[in-house]
Amino acid sequence: MKFFIDTANLDQIKEAQDLGVLDGVTTNPSLMAKEGITGAENILQHYRDICEIVEGDVSAEVIATDYEGMIQQGEELAALHPQIVVKLPMISDGVKACKYFSDKGIKVNVTLVFSVGQALLAAKAGATYVSPFLGRLDDISTDGLNLIQEIRNVYDNYSFGTQILSASVRNTMHVINCAKIGSDVMTGPLSSIIGLLKHPLTESGLAQFLADYKKGN
Repeated sequence: MKFFIDTANLDQIKEAQDLGVLDGVTTNPSLMAKEGITGAENILQHYRDICEIVEGDVSAEVIATDYEGMIQQGEELAALHPQIVVKLPMISDGVKACKYFSDKGIKVNVTLVFSVGQALLAAKAGATYVSPFLGRLDDISTDGLNLIQEIRNVYDNYSFGTQILSASVRNTMHVINCAKIGSDVMTGPLSSIIGLLKHPLTESGLAQFLADYKKGN
């Protein structure tokens, strides 16, 4: 399973990259704003900066909600760097734009997916990634993991090449469960990745090794 980090914070991206397990980055206007990145030119430059840190795909989201606007913004984003993946919303014009970009060989991430039907449409339109929002479904007492499992079953039935990018991952158990059910990618905060390192037996075992070593020296 690929590990993406969902942030616009360059320090966190560098930390995940230095760990040696980072495969890509997802971000959005809300995450950009959280880091104080505003204005079209600043946002575009920030995407370039992210691409200089990581080696994998970087999802860059369009703001437009109409077909013509998505095409214009998506082409501008795709021209920034070869690693850019155009991120489109799961709406009618977003599916149309997905088909347009996929036909041109431009990678697409269809986001805000909350049903198997939406994921099926995205795959039919040639999406590189489809992003079901696990955490947001959990927030409304709906089983987000079940949705990912259902999408996995449908994609496997028809050998779709679209990768399931489990988004809105909140914690380490989300990461582990996504891996168990065959999600191709997960994207979450740095804490969800770093949290996988921690186990009390590892910490106590290391402490014991060090204590025994000191006794003999």
